[in-house]
Amino acid sequence: MYRILIAEDEARVAAFLEKGLRKHGFATVVAEDGEQAIRIVQTKDIALLVLDLGLPILDGWKVLRELRDRGSTLPIIVLTAQDRESSKTNAFACGATDFVSKPFHFNELLEKVRSHLDIAC
Repeated sequence: MYRILIAEDEARVAAFLEKGLRKHGFATVVAEDGEQAIRIVQTKDIALLVLDLGLPILDGWKVLRELRDRGSTLPIIVLTAQDRESSKTNAFACGATDFVSKPFHFNELLEKVRSHLDIAC
């Protein structure tokens, strides 16, 4: 079973993602801030990270850079309300695997998760 880390500080969004991903057979872990997200990636077997850029303590930009600077090849889907084109371009330049703007359709995110984990529908 694939374990997905949801780094999201909005409890309602995190709960929605967790419920939806579990319904589709994924195990989930939630981090409410960037430091916790990095710690979880380092200590648990995480297959994919869904990363909000607006995290407290250590924002998503710093999490993304830190993980890539450490050589992590973990698939990272940025899920954020920062929907400017520059945010998307910068996320990819910093090592994001994919980008989804809030508000979003869960099925779109689910298909991106499956695609990056190489899971057929």
